[in-house]
Formats: sequence, structure tokens, C-alpha cells
Amino acid sequence: MQALLERILREAEPATRGGQCADYIPALASVHPGLIGLALVDEKGEVFAAGHSARQFTIQSVSKILALAYVLETKGEEAVFSRVGMEPTGDPFNSIIRLETSSIRKPFNPLINAGAIAVTALLPGGNAVERVEKLLEFVGILAGREGIRVDEIVYVSERDTAARNRAIGWFLKELGLIEGAVDEALDAYFRQCAILLNAVDLARIGAVLAFDGIEPKSGKRCISARTSHIVKSLMMTCGLYDGSGEFGVEAGIPAKSGVGGGILAAAKRRCGIGTFGPALDKRGNSAAGIMMIKRLSAELDLFAL
Repeated sequence: MQALLERILREAEPATRGGQCADYIPALASVHPGLIGLALVDEKGEVFAAGHSARQFTIQSVSKILALAYVLETKGEEAVFSRVGMEPTGDPFNSIIRLETSSIRKPFNPLINAGAIAVTALLPGGNAVERVEKLLEFVGILAGREGIRVDEIVYVSERDTAARNRAIGWFLKELGLIEGAVDEALDAYFRQCAILLNAVDLARIGAVLAFDGIEPKSGKRCISARTSHIVKSLMMTCGLYDGSGEFGVEAGIPAKSGVGGGILAAAKRRCGIGTFGPALDKRGNSAAGIMMIKRLSAELDLFAL
């Protein structure tokens, strides 16, 4: 397995030259685009890693599935899906147009920005800092380690350049989908996106999802099977935004990307996968990460369908 990961990483390295880092968040623009990492956690909980798999980065939209899982566990399905739908959109992740034009009058799913902000507003806690501290504890359980934190520099950079997300937040408030202060919900969202993890962490979390909420090495249940099923289903249909359909056909496993360069994937009862590659394609997904997961899926026959 180790040799396979190292070979796939080498084969994917040229893809790092075909994209560019996210520049609409100034703190992300300075990341070296040539960084690349790959990790896999198998059915025994064993970790295999190659490249810059220990390099920490802000997970950005990968955090959406973590917040979703936490809110499902603490507040339940009704609280979530009364505010967001379950359908893919085919639109970019930060689109706002369907909030106004759709007859359902709520975000189509929890993995676009509008849906994620609505979900983050449901995080338990008295203020934004407390909400995210509780989320960090939950993420630590899934990743199997303590000390997970927020990158304060990226958080501030994101907060100070988030005009579109602020517009989305106030639109959600107008629709009655955010209770309480909009600024608190948005601040929690900006902090959530700036959570620092690495590719190994993503692979460990992916393994928990792959085994329906159970950490494979210890056998400990971290989340319910129902929560795991919901999260993976949405990852499969919406996890790579308007590239989700193509990725589903070519890789065949649930995955979630973020503009920080990470992708988390879960192959049912086989493995969790984490990748890092900050050079993004035109859809905002890691160019090298997508290539590595596709090749792993083909080599290991991970297709879910």
C-alpha cells in the first residue's frame, strides 16, 4: 500500500502546475502550489501516508460535513432539513441566486455556502467562539487526536473579505433560516472554515465515515450510522460542487473538497482517504487531490456502485 501511495503521488505531481491557490482569501494566496500529500487509513485502522501528508492547512469547506455531522448528532435531522434541502444545484459553491429564485426558499443542500451557514447557525453554544470550541472537540474525536485549533490569521483574512458570505447570511435571516444574531453565525462559520488539519486527519475521519461511524482500529462508535449515511450521501451528490457528478462517475466514492486544498473521501468498509494539494482547478477543487483519489479508486476498485 505504501508503494502504491508513493507512486500515485508522483504521478499526480504535474497536476500541481495546472491550477492556482485560492486568492479571494488573501491568507491562502501565499501557500506554495506545489505542495502535495496523500494518506489512507485502511479497515484495520492502519495509516499509510506520502508527501506532505503531515502539513497542516485550513480545511475550509471540508468543515461543512463536520459541522453537519455534529448538528445532526446534537440537534437532529428535523432541525437541519427544515432549513436546508438535500439536492445538488450544479452551481458554484458561493452562489446566491437560487435563494431568491427557488420556490423552496431555502438552500438546496448543506454543502454550498448558504446551506453551510444555516447549519453552522445551529451549532450549540452561547457565542461563536464557544460554538467552534465544541465543534473542535467533536472533530478531535473523529480524527483521533487532541489539540485541533483554528488558524487565527486565516480566520481574520476570511472574516475581513467575506462580503458575499455576509450577503448570504443576511438573506438567510430574511428567510427565517437563522435564529439569533447573523454576525455570530457568520463569525462561527469563518472560524469553522479556518480549522487546521492535515491529510492524515482527513483520512482518519474518512475511515470513521467509511465504517458507518465506527473508528476501525478501536471499534469505538464516534457517530451514529444514520448520521454517517446522511453525510456520505450528500458528499456523493454535492461534495465537489458543480464537479460532483463528473467525480462520482470517475471515482465512484463520496468525497468533500475545500479551497484550502484538502479532499476527504470515504470508501464504504474499505478505507478513508485524505489528500492535500492547494493548486485548484476551475471549480475550486484540488487538481492533484482529484487525480490521486481517482487513481486510488481505480487501483483498489473502490467504486461504490
